[in-house]
Amino acid sequence: MSTATAACPKHMVHGPCGGVAADGTCELGDRRCSFVDVPVVLRHPLADGAAGTAEPAPTDLRGLLRRGRVVVADFPGVALDAGSVTAVGRVLAPSVHAVLAGDSPRSRVQFPPAYRAALLRAAGLRAWTGLNCRDRNRVALEGELAALAHLGVDAVHCVTGDHPALGSRADAAAVFDLDSTQLAELAVRAGLLTSVGESPTAPPHDQRAARLVEKLSTGAEVCFVNHCGGLAPVRAFLAEVRDRGADPWFLPCVPVVTDVASAELLASFPGFVLPPGFLERILRAADPEEAGVAAAVELSEELMTVPGVAGVNLSGGSAPGAELPFAAALAEIGRRLGVDAPISADG
Repeated sequence: MSTATAACPKHMVHGPCGGVAADGTCELGDRRCSFVDVPVVLRHPLADGAAGTAEPAPTDLRGLLRRGRVVVADFPGVALDAGSVTAVGRVLAPSVHAVLAGDSPRSRVQFPPAYRAALLRAAGLRAWTGLNCRDRNRVALEGELAALAHLGVDAVHCVTGDHPALGSRADAAAVFDLDSTQLAELAVRAGLLTSVGESPTAPPHDQRAARLVEKLSTGAEVCFVNHCGGLAPVRAFLAEVRDRGADPWFLPCVPVVTDVASAELLASFPGFVLPPGFLERILRAADPEEAGVAAAVELSEELMTVPGVAGVNLSGGSAPGAELPFAAALAEIGRRLGVDAPISADG
């Protein structure tokens, strides 16, 4: 075990995570991140506990990513509520290509990922399932990946996860048997279309592209680029990654803000940086919801001109009880981006 891993509260091997504060402080706020002052950690493959590597499972998402202009929306349904999944799914299904279903700090207790993916698919959605290392050890994660592969889930997004102390269940024990890079390796072995994330604005800024290249060496095919301030930072980060020889499909996060509550939720995301003036323009508008939809469409169109960008992730959430109106805003953004005229994966 490295010194950095031993000092990390998440026991990360391939740190740092995206929760590092601007001053290099750990997301827990009680120490300096143990990875920010050391060189990029080269990937250490896991000891082989799986029976070989599965063939990549067929998914039309690959075809859609090749075509470009893919719209993936964060899923705003109520945790532990199958009826909410169905209701929100009906709103979103015609107007986005897939939904990213992970977890939020205020809703730690959720349906298991594979069950949630089954509900999403039954609601007519492509499921891009988020899987974190906070709540399950390697055995449990391998079981979830096997279930997702058997279900034929469309894609899986691998994250280390933020620490339990930051969420609604601070009483829960932290697991962190693996980190996101190791989890991505297992997801690729399971034959799943696999994505990872990176935070260009989190320290150490000059190592984030190299760290992503190590993640992508697992065979992950997609990178969600966390909120980093708009067009120019995304363009610069993608160019650096491609200069280092990696060429994944990139899905930059686009902030969706329709009111004060959705702004506050986005602000709780680790490493969150908005384009200058973005929030003020929306919240001062006569109709903040329309202004938020228009701003998200405008930024999405800008980002989709960047070489390597295959689409966008409409990122955010609503206040409790406002899930359906927020889903309607996401759907309207998708329609304005052309998803109401669906494209097939093979053209």
